[in-house]
Amino acid sequence: MLSKQMLYNLENSSAIRKMFIEGQELAAKVGAENVFDFSLGNPVAPVPRAFTEALMEVLREEDSLALHGYMNNAGYPEVRQAVADHLNRRFDLGLSYENIVMTVGAAGAINIIFKAILDIEDDVVVFRPYFGEYRSYVSNYHGRVVEVDPQMPSFQPDLADFERKIDARTKAVLINNPVNPSGVVYSAETLRAIAAILERKQQEYRHAIYLIADEPYRELAYDGVDIPYVTKFYPNTFVAYSFSKTLSIPGERIGYLVVPPAMEQWREMANAVTVANRVCGFINAPSLLQKAVARCLEEKCDVDFYDRNRRTLYDALTAMGFRCVRPQGTFYLFMESPEPDERRFVANAKKHNLILVSGSTFAMPGYVRIAYCVSPDMIARSLPQFQSLAEEYGLS
Repeated sequence: MLSKQMLYNLENSSAIRKMFIEGQELAAKVGAENVFDFSLGNPVAPVPRAFTEALMEVLREEDSLALHGYMNNAGYPEVRQAVADHLNRRFDLGLSYENIVMTVGAAGAINIIFKAILDIEDDVVVFRPYFGEYRSYVSNYHGRVVEVDPQMPSFQPDLADFERKIDARTKAVLINNPVNPSGVVYSAETLRAIAAILERKQQEYRHAIYLIADEPYRELAYDGVDIPYVTKFYPNTFVAYSFSKTLSIPGERIGYLVVPPAMEQWREMANAVTVANRVCGFINAPSLLQKAVARCLEEKCDVDFYDRNRRTLYDALTAMGFRCVRPQGTFYLFMESPEPDERRFVANAKKHNLILVSGSTFAMPGYVRIAYCVSPDMIARSLPQFQSLAEEYGLS
């Protein structure tokens, strides 16, 4: 008999994966070349050669038994120090290896944070729209998600609503910057305002409220936009990072967690998330991958590849009459549905062989997400289908 928790997870299973599977089924019927699948955020920019070379160098140079054996649950100290040094050079943070825990991607990092801090029915505040898997991560530890509305049309958080939603049960606030699915970047002004509200609320309720910054898209930013480092605004901040998008290696499941020295009782918290790494079953981040990413921390994928896709798709869709949020980061475009029920719009788009994801997946009905981490050729071939869809709704 399935647990109540698993029944919840099945009921709320990822609609993104569902649309991806529907795209595969459609491709089997009409041919893969005739299906335009914009559902899954799977990077397609080439993996940097430096990463592949780093893998080979580690395999040649390291003792195989030591390389493939257990290590501290927080990861190799020398790898953690390399990450700390890299972040210190970029952001002047004053980190040491003790402030870094190597994790199984950003998802693993978020889960070990929640394992360390959440009690039953603690609240985690999130900003709509947000990555739907956050609901599952919070429910894994019997917490509750509290949603904050966005300001429109900027998609920056509604700070008045944010302040109203924080109460004595609030244990953490989870932000994603740049934001999946909107592509919006939270500005320094927004982050300062969030920090000021949290400082007041900590004083009012006399307990720590943690800010968790989920940053797998940090390196995917356009038009010279700045993505501030959140620990500079609020001491009780965790930063969860993944190399999945930066290096186009999502299947490798490698990332890290920053527990900054300014955090209250940071040593106890660093120890807690390290133990959580073990008791959640991760044990430690993959050993080979730790060693490899430590050698190419300055590398990143071809961001211009995604920027070209962004410009092509945004310019074409807006010219057709669709209303879109202009993305500042990520590789997603958030488009307003021409009809109130965006799920019907998604179904109609599928008739044109376009696979899109409903905004309800991200707690934002009335919108759809388009993942433009696809080949430029696919985008070019999809435009006539988008055009016919626009004409169906009388947009052009």
